[in-house]
Amino acid sequence: MMDKPLTNPFYLEHGARLVESFQRLTGNDLLVYNGMNSDASLSIIEQLDTAPFVLLSHGLGDDPIFNFGNKSALELFEISWQDLTQMPSRLSAETINQADREYLLNTVSRQGYIDDYSGVRISAKGKRFMIKQAIVWNIIDAKANYYGQAAVFSQWDFL
Repeated sequence: MMDKPLTNPFYLEHGARLVESFQRLTGNDLLVYNGMNSDASLSIIEQLDTAPFVLLSHGLGDDPIFNFGNKSALELFEISWQDLTQMPSRLSAETINQADREYLLNTVSRQGYIDDYSGVRISAKGKRFMIKQAIVWNIIDAKANYYGQAAVFSQWDFL
C-alpha cells in the first residue's frame, strides 16, 4: 500500500490552497471546521489529513481525477490512497446520480462555492450513503488561478 506523499511540494502547496481558498470564498477557517483545533506542529496538509471531517479534492480536466482525500474520506469511501488518486471524481456517484453531481460542480464553478449540498455517493465497495450539508468550493489562489474543486462534510447516513 502506497503512503501518502504529503511532504512533497505539491501537497504542501495544495494544503495551503485548500485552506486559503476556503477562507477567501466562505469567510470561514477550514482548520477549525466542525470544531477541529489547529495544530501548529503539523503542516497544513497533515492537519487536514487527520481532521475529523471528510475532505476530498480533484484537479483539472474534462474528467478530473481525485488528487486528495484525507483519512476520513478514504475510510468512508472504502478506498486506498493509490486507488483514489487514480479515480475520476465522477465515479464517487452512481451513474444515476451523476447528472446531479455535474449540476453541483457547474454551480460551484459559477458561484465559487455552495454550503448546503446533499447527495448520494457510493464507496469503492458499493456502500451507498447520503452526504449532508457539504461545502463544495473552487480551489483558487490569491491571483484567482483555478486548480480544481474540493468538498468537506461531516454528516452522512448510510442507505
